[in-house]
Amino acid sequence: MGKGNRGSRRPANQGANNNGRRGSLSEVSEGNSEPSSPAPTATTTTTMRNGKLESHATKKAPATENEYEKKKQTFITRTIWTFLMIALFFAAMFAGHIYLVALVAAVQIVSFKEVIAIANVPSRARRLRFTKSLNWYFLASTMYFLYGESVIYYFKHILLVDRVFSPLATHHRFISFTLYIMGFVLFVASLQKGHYRFQFTQFAWTHMALYLIVVQAHFIMNNIFEGMIWLFLPVSLVITNDIFAYICGITFGRTQLIKLSPKKTVEGFVGAWIMTIIFGLFLTNILMRYKYFICPVTDLGANIWTGLECTPNPAFVPQTYHLPSWLPLVRTVTFAPMQFHILIFATFASLIAPFGGFFASGLKRTFKIKDFGESIPGHGGITDRMDCQFIMGLFAFMYFQSFIAVNRASVGSVIERAINGLTPEEQIEVVRGLSKYLYNQGVVSDKVLECVNSQMRKR
Repeated sequence: MGKGNRGSRRPANQGANNNGRRGSLSEVSEGNSEPSSPAPTATTTTTMRNGKLESHATKKAPATENEYEKKKQTFITRTIWTFLMIALFFAAMFAGHIYLVALVAAVQIVSFKEVIAIANVPSRARRLRFTKSLNWYFLASTMYFLYGESVIYYFKHILLVDRVFSPLATHHRFISFTLYIMGFVLFVASLQKGHYRFQFTQFAWTHMALYLIVVQAHFIMNNIFEGMIWLFLPVSLVITNDIFAYICGITFGRTQLIKLSPKKTVEGFVGAWIMTIIFGLFLTNILMRYKYFICPVTDLGANIWTGLECTPNPAFVPQTYHLPSWLPLVRTVTFAPMQFHILIFATFASLIAPFGGFFASGLKRTFKIKDFGESIPGHGGITDRMDCQFIMGLFAFMYFQSFIAVNRASVGSVIERAINGLTPEEQIEVVRGLSKYLYNQGVVSDKVLECVNSQMRKR
């Protein structure tokens, strides 16, 4: 008859990491991804009854006062930093487009750092050369390519005629490709036996972070160049939806929406959708009145005081629409097409963009962390606040380019085509022809025409 194993001790969590650190990319598993609930504590009281001692187990009263003070302090900190972030955003927006671009660049750098850092590097791999350096190299080369593409696209008329920047602008894509290939070769050369799995996992993780953060942030920057409204409106819709989802959820929320976020309810989801549409219509009617918000940027030195001038996009111009004859009373309605587009924007911000937050929640549960970082006191990391904004910014750019943007020749595109497609002699003919045309239109004087023709003959 075998002996029982009463005296043997069993580990409390065999699947857990013994030294208590977060799992690395190659070690983390799907199991036990839910945070465990604290076990209720109890105290034993002994009383004398009928000459006998009796023990009673009673539940220990929680330290409600300490928890209250902790929650109060967290709420105060969170509120202060919320107003500071709002003030910083409005200050950058009113100061000019270049400051918003710098703000977006800072956000994507910090977000990239947070996502890369959520999994610790195994101790035996910490001495590998170029582990962190390659992450930052790929970030720098990707930002050089994407930011360069945007700047060249929107400011061709400046860069292509400059002696210094013209070669960089003309060969930008090849330079970017060369930079990436150098990083790729350096990665392959740094591979070491025994660490292949970790190094290739790190390589894939870095590229995923580049795609989810840096690429999407690049489209947000393009939205800034297309007009301030294409940044401010999507950002405001996401924030409004988040606020009303919380208010509607705690007011009449009953049905759980998704297991990844147990506090999200269907009632809060739908209620926030309705309130976001109402807010979007209200905000759009205000922003359409100011050219600083609706005009694409042509001068990076512009700000709220200098303003911008442009011919408004047809989406912002009210138009009259005739209704079917069988409708009584109302025959025509007048509204700007943007008031229809905002319904699509608000719907995406309410029904699709929150899944960016659900994706981030699943990622955090995978690595058993509460927040991506501690960049913002009381809020967690930058990524915790931007998880829905990235996908919303990408949608705003794609929708604008597909249904709102007016495709017309720009000064930069004409100069680019002339430089890349014409010989110097043909470019001279273009200048002469334009000079003569402007003279016939009364735009320039005959002295300008004579000066151009005389200088061109010397060549």
